[in-house]
Amino acid sequence: MPTMLEYDFMRNAFLAGGMVALLAGPVGFFLVLRGQTFAGHALSHVGFAGATGAALLGLAPIDGLVAVTLLGGIGMGLMGGRLQGSDIAIGSVLALSLGLGMLFLHFFTSYATQVTALLFGNVLGVNADTLWMLGIIGALCLLLLAAMSRPLVFASLQPELAEAKGVSLRLISVLFLAIVALATAASIQIVGVLLVFTLMVGPGATAQRLTARLGCGVALAAGLALAQAWLGITLAYYTDWPTSFWISALSVGAYLATVSAQKWRSWR
Repeated sequence: MPTMLEYDFMRNAFLAGGMVALLAGPVGFFLVLRGQTFAGHALSHVGFAGATGAALLGLAPIDGLVAVTLLGGIGMGLMGGRLQGSDIAIGSVLALSLGLGMLFLHFFTSYATQVTALLFGNVLGVNADTLWMLGIIGALCLLLLAAMSRPLVFASLQPELAEAKGVSLRLISVLFLAIVALATAASIQIVGVLLVFTLMVGPGATAQRLTARLGCGVALAAGLALAQAWLGITLAYYTDWPTSFWISALSVGAYLATVSAQKWRSWR
């Protein structure tokens, strides 16, 4: 029986999953740290509307996905603290974005198969062009995240003091949510619109449960995301179950196991 890596599509899947995981883990860590976990979920729905709208106009869906998600992230960043706690407004945007996506699909029914991939992910269908795009997005985002890491941490943990020291909270917010938008667009290629939360937030939330050290937390989030992505792809190959299911199950399972272990330790 041939091994997994003898197939081109499996090699592409591992490359794509690895690149996205190494981006989503650190970005998700800062999302949890800043209390903005809603952003990844909201931006994934906005990206779905962008992808289906681009298809309706005869453009490449992935171009619409990236462009509209990026614009959405910048818009959220410009709104700043006004989005905090706005559950009704955020929920309305989520519902409207998904509704628009389905409306665009109604006028372009031949796109139905690809929409399913957008909603639930299709890492096994990643081609060479998508790999290049994911690699470029990942490298740019990680470089920008590394360059702004100090003011980002300062603004996240002590926003009033950071602003008093001359740090522009709005600029930090815009730049960070632009990175989140691109990471979300990349994650959609792996786990889809509906499950992007697990890859973006799960590893970061688990890492923060395991360590209070910033550097270790970021590295642990990246490692967890990578392990979950690669193990999910492997399990999907041998069980023929969806990759997105396995990645989501591993992400949620790791978080629940960490919480349970900590509660058990405190009870003991």
